[in-house]
Amino acid sequence: LTVIGFGLNAAVGLIIVLGELRWAGAAFVLASIFDMFDGSLARLTNRVTPFGAFLDSNLDRFSEAAVCFGLLLLYTGKGAMIEVLLVYVVIVGSLMVSYSRARAEGLGLKCEVGLLGRPERVTILTLGLLLDWIVPALWVLAIFTNFTALQRIYHVWRLTRK
Repeated sequence: LTVIGFGLNAAVGLIIVLGELRWAGAAFVLASIFDMFDGSLARLTNRVTPFGAFLDSNLDRFSEAAVCFGLLLLYTGKGAMIEVLLVYVVIVGSLMVSYSRARAEGLGLKCEVGLLGRPERVTILTLGLLLDWIVPALWVLAIFTNFTALQRIYHVWRLTRK
C-alpha cells in the first residue's frame, strides 16, 4: 500500500501539471487513503517491521515532493513566480517539520508538538485542490509549516536546557 500511495501521489503531480486541480484533488484523496491505511494494515496483519516504518516515512516525503513538483511545474509554466516561491517555501517548511522531529527523536527526545503535522498538511492541500483554492492553501502551508518547524526547534531547545 505504501508504494501504491506513492505512485498515486506521483500521478497527482502529473495531473496538477496538466492544470486539472480538482481531478488532482480527487486523486490526492485516493492516494491519502492508501497512505493512511498502510500502517494500520501492517499492524492488523502483524507485519510491522522497522524497515516498513522507515520506507513509509521516506515515501511520505517523496509523495509530498511529487505533488509540490507538479505545482512548481504548473506555476513555472505560467510564469507565476510568486506561486513558485510559495511552493518552494512550502517544500522547505514541510521538510523542516519532518526533519526537526526526526532529528529530535535521533537525540532521544519526543517532538510531537506543532500546529501542522502531515495529516494537517494533507487536509489543507486536499481542500486547496478540490475547492480550487490552491493559492490560499499554499499561503497557509508556507506560513504554518515553517511556524511548526520553529515550534519544534524551540521545543527541543527548551528540553535540552534542563
